Amino acid sequence: MKRIIDYIKRIHEVAYKNGKSTLIMTIDIGIWYIFYGATLTDYFNYEFYNKSFKERKKYAVVRTQNKFYEKVSPSKYKEYFTVKPNFLKNFKDYIGRDYYTYDMGIDKLKEFLSKNKEFMVKPIDGLGGAGVCKVSSKSIKNIEEYRNKLENERLFLEELIKQNKKMNTLCASSVNTIRMMTFVNNGKSELLYAVLRVGNGSCEVDNFHKGGMGVSIDTKRGILKGSAIDKDLNEYKRHPQTKIMFDKFEIPYFKEAKDLVLKCALVNQNIQVVGWDVAITDKGPVLVEGNRRPGFDIVQVVSRRGRMDIMYHVLNNLNKR
Repeated sequence: MKRIIDYIKRIHEVAYKNGKSTLIMTIDIGIWYIFYGATLTDYFNYEFYNKSFKERKKYAVVRTQNKFYEKVSPSKYKEYFTVKPNFLKNFKDYIGRDYYTYDMGIDKLKEFLSKNKEFMVKPIDGLGGAGVCKVSSKSIKNIEEYRNKLENERLFLEELIKQNKKMNTLCASSVNTIRMMTFVNNGKSELLYAVLRVGNGSCEVDNFHKGGMGVSIDTKRGILKGSAIDKDLNEYKRHPQTKIMFDKFEIPYFKEAKDLVLKCALVNQNIQVVGWDVAITDKGPVLVEGNRRPGFDIVQVVSRRGRMDIMYHVLNNLNKR
């Protein structure tokens, strides 16, 4: 009931702000959900209330994405990425950092804690940055009890990623990652898009849905394009805290990051479209995680246009096999 009330409030607020009829907007939302599969989140994220039918049809909405991913990233490969220990083992040559899972035993845990004064604790099945926190090894008083806690709560440990100095100038409170979508077909991989996710300075994650911002990347030159945008569609020419200008900011080691994900895409070619999160350190790029079904929301929001062209490109090339 609370969710329904929140939805009604949101519709009323957006309609009032944009000079629209609440009733007509509600009917419009229903039509686009029933006939085109656009959720309420799609409708507001992509500002459908201010877009024509032709403009709306260029957006990859939730129903369209679900059908697309069943073709290019089948559900039978779900645990390849979503169960994080599987990901860490499958891509151990690319992650560039130490980690610990509870099945590695007490001795390995002791070794991990001795090497890492601080580390990240993450849920094994976590999504969207939920449940992630930083912990000090000094706070661990009983190693055996802590190992049992990790197993019972399905958690794993990761070495902290030390962000590149230049990336720190944008926002030092979070590791600012690059979301890069790849497509692999007939033994060849290509980069479909890249977006930089930047923390807002008030939390330790850069996740777009947790208060972070997104900025488009020119994938040929490795520089940011235009302004950053957050999930509430606020635009920022400069970072709100560091005051660094986003447009034309050059990302260090971008070519190396691109080469990294193109190699990773070839590891399991049954999963043809993957969204990779890459961090930049002083030594170069490291792989943070892979996403079997990366949402199109961030690239469509930050570019302020639909990106069905990406989907058509993939499907057209699949049909040529």
